[in-house]
Amino acid sequence: MNFLQHLEELRKRLLYSAVALVAAAVAGYYFSGPILDILQRPVGNLVFLAPPEAFVTRLKVGFAAGLILAAPVIFYQFWRFVRPALMPGESRYVVGAVVSGTLLFGLGVAFALLVVLPFGLRFLMSFQSEELRAMLSVGRYVDFVAWFLFGFGLVFQLPIAIFFLTKLGVVTPRALRKHRRIAILIIVVAAAVLTPPDVVSQVLMAVPMLLLYEIGIIGSVFAARKKVRVDAG
Repeated sequence: MNFLQHLEELRKRLLYSAVALVAAAVAGYYFSGPILDILQRPVGNLVFLAPPEAFVTRLKVGFAAGLILAAPVIFYQFWRFVRPALMPGESRYVVGAVVSGTLLFGLGVAFALLVVLPFGLRFLMSFQSEELRAMLSVGRYVDFVAWFLFGFGLVFQLPIAIFFLTKLGVVTPRALRKHRRIAILIIVVAAAVLTPPDVVSQVLMAVPMLLLYEIGIIGSVFAARKKVRVDAG
């Protein structure tokens, strides 16, 4: 394929992805009401402070739901675009990364939504008193929850990131084990920054990150062995 053919292929894959995203976003908007009901359960009723805020928030929820629904299609289109440039072994790694990355992202979002977020919101809402009552804006609340869930989804990509960094020669299993204490410190700091300021939420994020780091070391060992075989061949 020449340069123009690559551009045409890219245009086609982007078009398919956009169509899938729009269709999924429409479906997501249709279910945005029930989704919003689920998101607001930890805090109860919400309010909107400007006439368009509730409608815009429904659009945001619908788009976010559509992005999640369309993610497999988007990842598939990405794989179809890069597949001609990959060797057979590399193609297998891309497919595995797409599938495992999608599953880990969903697992991270589900863990944050069902476990960590209720604890964090319970702590933050505990500062209410007779003189200080909470009145949460639906727009700001949804933005807060969305970034929180997205952050957990990204954090759960840690094993995949370690695997490919090992394949690229950036890290080694030995280095990951040697600097485990530094990694633990970074994980604890990241958990403190990404979660509400209560110890329970920080622990609930730090513990899975530590487990994911250890899983990443196992994946790094596997990647390093594969890399040695390829280099030797």
